[in-house]
Amino acid sequence: MESLADFIAGMPKAELHLHIEGTLEPELMIALGRRNGISLPYPDAATARKAYNFSDLQSFLDIYYRATAVLITQEDFYDLTIAYLKKAASQNVRHAEIFFDPQSHTARGIPFETVISGIERALLEANSSLNISTKLIMCILRHLSEKEGFEIFDKAFAWKHWIAGIGLDSSERGNPAEKFMNLFELAHQEGFLTVAHAGEEGSADSVRQTLDILHVTRIDHGVHCMEDDALVAELAEKQIPLTVCPLSNVRLKVFESMKQHNLKAMLQKGLCVTVNSDDPAYFGGYVNENYIEAAKALQLDEKDIIQLAKNSFTASSLSSIHKQLYLTEIDRYIHQT
Repeated sequence: MESLADFIAGMPKAELHLHIEGTLEPELMIALGRRNGISLPYPDAATARKAYNFSDLQSFLDIYYRATAVLITQEDFYDLTIAYLKKAASQNVRHAEIFFDPQSHTARGIPFETVISGIERALLEANSSLNISTKLIMCILRHLSEKEGFEIFDKAFAWKHWIAGIGLDSSERGNPAEKFMNLFELAHQEGFLTVAHAGEEGSADSVRQTLDILHVTRIDHGVHCMEDDALVAELAEKQIPLTVCPLSNVRLKVFESMKQHNLKAMLQKGLCVTVNSDDPAYFGGYVNENYIEAAKALQLDEKDIIQLAKNSFTASSLSSIHKQLYLTEIDRYIHQT
């Protein structure tokens, strides 16, 4: 597996399911807390890392939102974002489509402009110096109301030159797609890329409703689609992308172990699945670790890895020309190894 791990490490790839707040490593959380004079219940990073412990999606979200309290200034959001981009670039991520959750910050009194200005500065720096392209997707928190979603959506217009897409995340259970039907209809009208979490906590029916009601371009997670053969056939025929996050799925008990994950079965069904890290500071690994752990447990071979990497660019919101450039880069890499 070491040679396959090396092959994965060198493979050009895109990451399409990454919450920037979920990249807040304990070391940075402690540093930002000290810089901003915020009292934390952790004396050091090692203690904080042990506290990054949870049993399901809701308990994870409780910890996740608590940790974001250290993000106060534009500099904080810059530090958070550039740290992820440097890590991603070191793992040969050539393109990243990054989620951010402004409602989790504006609810704390942090101005929207503070959040996005810090992120924007990091994206500009990465685009020029790290050999990585980026797009930014603003997620709406689905446990809040659509009215609250519209309030934050209105702020996106002034930053439309940076915000490429609108997403939907947070607690899937009890918050059906139809709750945000009007907001996503407007997002389509305004030309935003639209994506949504579905089929993680929810069933295959949640994926179906998300497609039929919100008309999204991509499904984030989507692993429970495999419960419905007709849905799988439609997803395969239309090549609707599914941004799968293996380590996240295991950590949040969607699957009891990586060996039980259905990633390989999804590939075998011809689905456009991709591998992503979701919230890597909490789930034990960035994108390469997700590839490697899935490959070990599911006996993925080089052909599978190549397909997953190619899917990551095909499933992106890049132009057809840029997609082809990255796919050519993969072909060149394969021929050199």
